[in-house]
Amino acid sequence: MAVLLVLILTLCAAGVILPLVLEQRLTPLIVGLVGASASVLLLCFSAASLFAGVSFSATLWTIPSLATLTLSLDRLSALFLFVSGLVLLPGSIFAAGNLSKYIGRYSLRAFSVPYFALFATLVLIPLSADAVSFLMLWESMSILIYLLVNYEDKVEEHTRAGYLMLAVGEAGTLLIALAFIVLANNGSLEFAAMKDAGTALGDYARWAVFLLAFFGFGVKGGIIPVNFWLPRAYTAAPDAFVPVLAGATLNLGFYGIVRLNGDLLPATMVGPGLVALIIGTVTALLGILYATTQSDLKTLLAHSSIENAGIITAALGAGFIFVASGHFPIAAIAFAAAFYHMANHSIYKALLFFSTGAVDSSVGTRNIDRLGGLIKTMPYSALFFLVGALSIAALPPFNGFVSEWLTLQTMLQSAELAATGVKIVFALCGAVLALTTALAVTCFVKAFAMSFLGMARSDAVTQARPARLSATGPMTFLALLCLILGVTPTYVIPILDGAIAPIAQQARAADALVPPFFAGNLDHGELPAAFVADFHALGAQVGQSVMPGRGLVVMHRGGAANPVVFAMSTSYMAVVLALMLLATYIVFRLIVARNRAFVRREVWAGGIRRLLPEMTYTGTGFSNPVRVIFEAVFRPTTVEDTRETVGLHFRAAIRRTRGENHVLDRLVLNPVADAALWISNGFARMHHGFLNAYVLYGLSALIVALLIARFS
Repeated sequence: MAVLLVLILTLCAAGVILPLVLEQRLTPLIVGLVGASASVLLLCFSAASLFAGVSFSATLWTIPSLATLTLSLDRLSALFLFVSGLVLLPGSIFAAGNLSKYIGRYSLRAFSVPYFALFATLVLIPLSADAVSFLMLWESMSILIYLLVNYEDKVEEHTRAGYLMLAVGEAGTLLIALAFIVLANNGSLEFAAMKDAGTALGDYARWAVFLLAFFGFGVKGGIIPVNFWLPRAYTAAPDAFVPVLAGATLNLGFYGIVRLNGDLLPATMVGPGLVALIIGTVTALLGILYATTQSDLKTLLAHSSIENAGIITAALGAGFIFVASGHFPIAAIAFAAAFYHMANHSIYKALLFFSTGAVDSSVGTRNIDRLGGLIKTMPYSALFFLVGALSIAALPPFNGFVSEWLTLQTMLQSAELAATGVKIVFALCGAVLALTTALAVTCFVKAFAMSFLGMARSDAVTQARPARLSATGPMTFLALLCLILGVTPTYVIPILDGAIAPIAQQARAADALVPPFFAGNLDHGELPAAFVADFHALGAQVGQSVMPGRGLVVMHRGGAANPVVFAMSTSYMAVVLALMLLATYIVFRLIVARNRAFVRREVWAGGIRRLLPEMTYTGTGFSNPVRVIFEAVFRPTTVEDTRETVGLHFRAAIRRTRGENHVLDRLVLNPVADAALWISNGFARMHHGFLNAYVLYGLSALIVALLIARFS
């Protein structure tokens, strides 16, 4: 394990140094080969712990009276490293092909050097076992992300987005540092010592640690109200980097939340979990609402990342509540849903960004209203975008369905809780998450149909070229992962258990969700007879004599307070869907159309000789019902409203441009900015140049200080 880690970091160092000493034209090759090699080693390193339970620990050096800098690998760290490897492997190959478009415009070294430095920090942050090294690496990651987001620094909008992201990230780092200080409780800053010291913390200190860590790490995770930087940064980031930004760095925000609030300071109060559940639910709803109304594919996917971040946060909040309430098996199910969805989001969001990057490189625009018909010129990109859209819309048999289904089922398990108020919160959050899922379908029907189907709305679309192998290869890999993770949940959940056990009081999600129908005694003597009878008709035992593992049906039988049984098998769904498609083909191709001749005629379009692209349905028109229904949330401002008339009677044209007024800006940022400006103006008025007034200020401050000292 030590050798593997050294090799990974050595390759990262080579990725930093080689572009500086070799010709710039070789930089894409270095990014592809070195990045892919380091990713493969990272997958081997993390898989050894995640799948086989191999541990790793290394002591670096000791800072007297502060901490011993240590690297440590457990299954929780390994899970996040493995998911990062799954994104960095295709991401490096895609970047190698995509960087060529910057030759002559930007320095490729300015991309490769921070890219490999960031690669190293992504590896080391989950391995850090003390607050000092963690914070140093976290700060390094923030700076490196800024450099990569701001790579196209000739565009002012990109520069502003990078500065905003850096400023908010610095604020988040300060909150994280304060959380570590409170958790350390005047002791060591090593995680093991902090975990022991955490048992002596009172309720107020626990609340402080939770809120500081939750919102500090939430900056990177993309939760409200600290995610206003994310859409701007994702849109500004180069196509070669944004898949890594969405699929790897975003996850580290959740790693920090889980490590501090789940591992180092386990949940003992329901309140923090309720905060996470509510904020996650609102984040998901707002994220998908704004995603649905976007016309830029990249910005749409950025807001969609906020939605998925909200779903993950809501599932984590549910897990914290069940841990605090003593329902550890259900907590394990909630954490399984959160981690499963985190991995799924990394895979299909990277796939969607790859497809979008391929479209942008070939067509020169990401505006949905200017696309259309791309399935004819870029069929492979269209196919892979469709797979990603089906996955993110939670449609079976792809991976997004499993994790979102588990999340919604977890909400229903709130019947096991005693507090009525908590049950009501779960019910409302479950309903909102269900609405979010429905809106996600609307959003990605729009994104795919208006971009790839119908007529081309610009000449660039008709002249587009298919994506290169450096793009189709990574997309193929990720699309297969979307399908594999979708049809094998009964094999994925036991793997997640290693990461879940430390934060769910050693409860196992697999024991609660995947009964061993395929393992052990075929008579299932280890299972209650009533349990076996309940699921016999569902086909849970089909193939038990030949299939490995525990089973193919995800199921859970509730407790006495909630005896509702839920079951699902995407494995069987995939088989049934394939058979249905085959049957449909046979019926229509070989029976219905067998003796019929097809004749091509000119399309009739209501008497119009030729249907123009301007007459077709656009993405803006498709999403307009959502704008109307949720007008109270959007509340846009009218930037332009002009009317042209002929002879003062006949209307020739109406032009109306509406500006976006984000709800966070309206309810959070603008009031804070106005208050800060009011205070600053007040101080400015105090500096008027009158010496007597300044003496009065000083005397007043002295009197107040003496009064505080007297009565404190």
